[in-house]
Amino acid sequence: MTDTVMTRRRQFISPRMLPYVLSLPALIVCIGILIPFVTAIYYSLQRYRMSQPWNREMNWGENYVRFLTDADFWNTLKVSLVYAGSTVVLELLLGLAIALLLKKRSRVNNFISIMLLLPLMTAPALAALMFKLMTNPNFGILSYFMQVIGFDDFRWGSSPDTALFTVILVDIWVYTPFMMILLLAGLRSLPTQPFEAAALDGVPQLEQFWRITLPMLMPYILTAALFRLLDSIQQFDIIYAMTQGGPGDTLMVFQVEAYLNFFQSTNVGRSAALLLILWAITYVLSNIFVKNWLRLRERAKGGA
Repeated sequence: MTDTVMTRRRQFISPRMLPYVLSLPALIVCIGILIPFVTAIYYSLQRYRMSQPWNREMNWGENYVRFLTDADFWNTLKVSLVYAGSTVVLELLLGLAIALLLKKRSRVNNFISIMLLLPLMTAPALAALMFKLMTNPNFGILSYFMQVIGFDDFRWGSSPDTALFTVILVDIWVYTPFMMILLLAGLRSLPTQPFEAAALDGVPQLEQFWRITLPMLMPYILTAALFRLLDSIQQFDIIYAMTQGGPGDTLMVFQVEAYLNFFQSTNVGRSAALLLILWAITYVLSNIFVKNWLRLRERAKGGA
């Protein structure tokens, strides 16, 4: 009976149609992604404010041309790249250091690694609000510690001089565990034979790290850095929850700038153009990372 049912099911879909049926879900997802993307391109080519719908017209790229002479746009680009670069580098270094400390498999190290993942379970906006309370000059615990070590008027997110430091601190607290767990998985998956041979030859631990561990771990490092870079350069919730892009335009990154253009200025065309420029930047950066990852993989295969 069962064999008969299976035979009927196989006959229901011909072998020639089976690949198309199996790829149908992927096609639906692709269409679902492309519709908003094409819509954004269409809006970015218009002069369109929702508060002035009667003035809506195609300007065929004028929004992009204006960015070249717009000081606000170049400030947004600079802040976005500085923020993304700073968070990725610092989180990578901290995550690698923690992963090296927890490399050895033990119950204690496994427990510590699990506990260190707790910040990653916190919503970034909630973490930003928590830090906003802790940096309050009247009752914040972090402000109290700064006063203890001699910084009586450390203004955290309310000053242009320290606002970037403040949001980077929140980002590091939330996302360093992500770097740590990826690099820890990479460290624990490395083959043991090269390290055993180096130990027999009397190679120092530091030399082993630079000559063996780091080159073998580099694909994992690039993968972790790529994921964090793509996320950091699109950061919105931490920055908006902490400072709303301020003070002034100190933290006016792409996502915050696009959000304010859309919901405050109702400038749909400029907002869409900003997001498409952000997409182009992430596309270029991801291609650079992927090409380097493939190059390292081919080098590893050649060495093997």
